Amino acid sequence: MKPFAIAALAATALTLTACEKNLGAGQPLNVVAGYIQMGATPDSPAAGYFTVEGGPRDVELVAVTADLAQRVEMHESVKENGVVTMKPLAAAVVPAKGKLEFKPGGKHLMIWHINGAAVRAGKLPMAFVFTDNDNERILFDLPIKPAPNASADGMAGMDHGSMDMSGGKTGADAAKK
Repeated sequence: MKPFAIAALAATALTLTACEKNLGAGQPLNVVAGYIQMGATPDSPAAGYFTVEGGPRDVELVAVTADLAQRVEMHESVKENGVVTMKPLAAAVVPAKGKLEFKPGGKHLMIWHINGAAVRAGKLPMAFVFTDNDNERILFDLPIKPAPNASADGMAGMDHGSMDMSGGKTGADAAKK
């Protein structure tokens, strides 16, 4: 056999061996979507939301980090005695072949002081750390969305028309007083 044919045969054998190891393993663990919602003011934390699709076995998400943010924490909104509060999460289960969702009103990230360069670029590179045999890390850029109703005066998200500063009247009725 010619040297090229021998090399091609060896490469094919290695490929088949690798495929055989993954046969039946199913889809890999993967971060598939998400975004960051900036806070109303520069000092308020941003919130991060994302979806992880599970691989062939259960794992836990134990940390999310970002070199371009001062601090990232996993939290969960919970309702106790009619009051919604946030509690830190040490880990979150990603079920085998299932989904873990961090979404508004549930599990989410709190992200403090995102670097201005990342904000201008419109994305924050993040590392998702999972418990498995290798403490697997998945790198994923979360797109950054501006604060809702952001304005130049820093009064983001405030609806001045519904504020009651007139002794019970709002909007146009208050202007008539």
